[in-house]
Amino acid sequence: MAAKFQTSFCLPSVSTPTTKRKPYFHSLTISASKSISGRKLRAAVIGGGPAGSSAAEALASGGVETFLFERNPPSVAKPCGGAIPLCMLEEFDIPHHLIDRHVTRMRIFSPSNIAVDFGKTLKPHEFIAMLRREVLDSFLRSRAHAAGATAVDGLVTGLDLPASPSAPYTVHYTANGSSRKSLTVDVVIGADGANSRVAKAIGAGDYACAIAFQERIKLPDEKMAYYENLAEMYVGDDVSPDFYAWVFPKCDHVAVGTGTVRAKKDIKINGGKVIKVEAHPIPEHPRPVRVRGRVALVGDAAGYVTKCSGEGIYFAAKSGRLCGNAVVKASEGGERMIYECDLRREYLKPWDAEYVTTFRFLDLLQRVFYGSNACREALVELCGDEYVQRMTFESYLYKKLAHGSVRDDVKLFMNSVGSLMRSRIVGTRMDSLIL
Repeated sequence: MAAKFQTSFCLPSVSTPTTKRKPYFHSLTISASKSISGRKLRAAVIGGGPAGSSAAEALASGGVETFLFERNPPSVAKPCGGAIPLCMLEEFDIPHHLIDRHVTRMRIFSPSNIAVDFGKTLKPHEFIAMLRREVLDSFLRSRAHAAGATAVDGLVTGLDLPASPSAPYTVHYTANGSSRKSLTVDVVIGADGANSRVAKAIGAGDYACAIAFQERIKLPDEKMAYYENLAEMYVGDDVSPDFYAWVFPKCDHVAVGTGTVRAKKDIKINGGKVIKVEAHPIPEHPRPVRVRGRVALVGDAAGYVTKCSGEGIYFAAKSGRLCGNAVVKASEGGERMIYECDLRREYLKPWDAEYVTTFRFLDLLQRVFYGSNACREALVELCGDEYVQRMTFESYLYKKLAHGSVRDDVKLFMNSVGSLMRSRIVGTRMDSLIL
């Protein structure tokens, strides 16, 4: 009787050898998918944010022995506006009691301080959910632990790569700030942010980073009432040379911040008390390498933050879950070893097929509309159009390409050209006055 086996053809990338890192594969490897006798596939997820927690939950639920590393206590979170799309609440089973505010009004301010209300086309049941990241992240981590992921409180300091296709990875970490420990695993998922040590260990390449700077500001009750269901966005060189500033309401305070490639520490709201100051790098584009060997990057570590909008929470959780499910599927529920080709086929290929166009389109929008104050004036002008608002919210809230009419699309294109032309003329006149 013929033996039944599955053959995987893998051509892993070759890392540049260093004194600290062993080379991985040096040639084409043709290997049968091997059963793991006496144990389950072991995976380490580095980072306990939305990406890491979602990956760990998917892995543990699917039968993979999972270790979730998180160095920060539950009260610590990176600076983030904390806005998530409506579809994420259902898709990731986010309880509504975690939501601080149901935002139905968005006000956008141009460089010349012209305000446009953005939200006229929202349906009665539609809103933008505002959460605190420390609350959301803690919930997602707890759910991953409940699914069976082992919590490891510690800072990952290094990752030793294997010398053969099926040899283990060794994760080095410090627990409680002092004792040094290590753990051997079969698969590693890097969800450790823009400064990912996992990415550096596998030679995933660098990318440009912006800096998110945010203050949590406690306001008097009468001022908090103003932000009951309102969020504000500001564009202009005075708040960010290449991004925007935001005022997002939380339970009893507002989050005021900006994203920029330059430090910006002078955003204030008069009459408020600063209760927390936060700063963190955010990626400007995906990394050159997101999978190498049996290591995959997700969330900010992979560079999944959209240009123009700066959205990252949904894409972090989505990429983490997709990657976790990919490992479960390729390993047949943790019963078999996986390889680089499995991660590329089950994780990278479907991710790129669904989202690469979105990332490229938003990158184009940022380059068109964030290049100068004149272009930002055009952007705000266009935001007053109800068709623009409807298409924007349908795409944002449900993470699906909104389909408009050809007639309205042509009209929008012409309006965009007209707004840019008018704004550039205005900008030229303003620049001539300044000179």
